[in-house]
Amino acid sequence: MNANSPILYSFRRCPYAMRARLALWHSGVVVELREVVLRAKPLELLAISPKGTVPVLQLTDGTVIEQSLDIMHWALAQSDPHDWHPTELAQQQNALISRHDIEFKPLLDAYKYPERHLALSLAEHRGRAMYWLEANINQRLTQYTHLIDNTMRLADAAIAPFIRQFAAVDRAWFQSHAPQTLQNWLAQFIESDSLAAVMEKYPPWQAGTPPCYFGRGNSAF
Repeated sequence: MNANSPILYSFRRCPYAMRARLALWHSGVVVELREVVLRAKPLELLAISPKGTVPVLQLTDGTVIEQSLDIMHWALAQSDPHDWHPTELAQQQNALISRHDIEFKPLLDAYKYPERHLALSLAEHRGRAMYWLEANINQRLTQYTHLIDNTMRLADAAIAPFIRQFAAVDRAWFQSHAPQTLQNWLAQFIESDSLAAVMEKYPPWQAGTPPCYFGRGNSAF
């Protein structure tokens, strides 16, 4: 553990924060993790990132990285021992993640919060989201075991937390309606040691409390 580690402001269940933690974990970078209570965001977070959303990574030189995908790229630029983001696949991976973030995330939000999107019924929102998954995610999984090829990559880590959230809205419906290939890929992610590691619970951070460290170099793991 290093008292001069980068600082990660995170929220355990947020899929954006989850994917940032996944990349940090796999890179081997150790960070001081500050678990945020969203209804009482610490002033230290707002001082460096007024948008007030997580994740936010503050590097030891003071640089602030405010977007989850940028944190993933930074972490893997430090070390990519599992070859999650090889140069030859960068354009393909980034394009798929961008499409997911722009197109699927709003469909997911409408399904999770149908009371905020009354133009369609819950079933219609769910159907639109599943149609996107079938056309853009499941179609890939009929060719490979993962989203890019037969290896876990950046795209899998960046997208799976959101599909996990989609499945959790109505698990029984997902299990009875989602394509089996999609279910198998998601189950592999949910049951992985990687997800277990990044979903460890941390107490809410408060100024003046002893730091908590997250990463493969932390002897607590």
